[in-house]
Amino acid sequence: MSIRPILIHPDPRLKKTARPVPEIADSVRKLAEDMLETMYDAPGIGLAAPQVGVSSRLLVMDCVKEEGEAPRPMALVNPEVTWASEELALHEEGCLSIPEQYAEIERPAEVMVRWTDLDGQERQEHFTGLWATCVQHEIDHLDGKLFIDYLGPLKRQMITRKMAKLKREKARA
Repeated sequence: MSIRPILIHPDPRLKKTARPVPEIADSVRKLAEDMLETMYDAPGIGLAAPQVGVSSRLLVMDCVKEEGEAPRPMALVNPEVTWASEELALHEEGCLSIPEQYAEIERPAEVMVRWTDLDGQERQEHFTGLWATCVQHEIDHLDGKLFIDYLGPLKRQMITRKMAKLKREKARA
């Protein structure tokens, strides 16, 4: 397992739609392992393959935050939302590709998601709360959408400028 560099917005790779994963090969399992290690190290609760520069419909997440509760790492290949509640929920979201920037985003409170697991089995689960927000946020990444795309143009431009400045500073360091 290895920690991979996380792309920082603005990066054109973050705005592209990721390609479906054709089969669950060892390379996909290795990518999922690396992504989980990268996510935990960051630290974060979700990470999509495009964030580590791989255009594949793969995301990992673990929203267990309670002290002493066992982690629940998940890898979702080719995930899709099959149902979303009409009820909306407001959550403060952040993103490993947009460090130290947060905003209240409204999304469906509950979703049903279908995906393939790393053993090639089709799975489906009903997500609520933070899990629902996280899975929708990560699926957005697979569609080339960032949480700041839900914000007004001024706030989005302000955050984009901050990220461009951060990238310039990191490049000089």
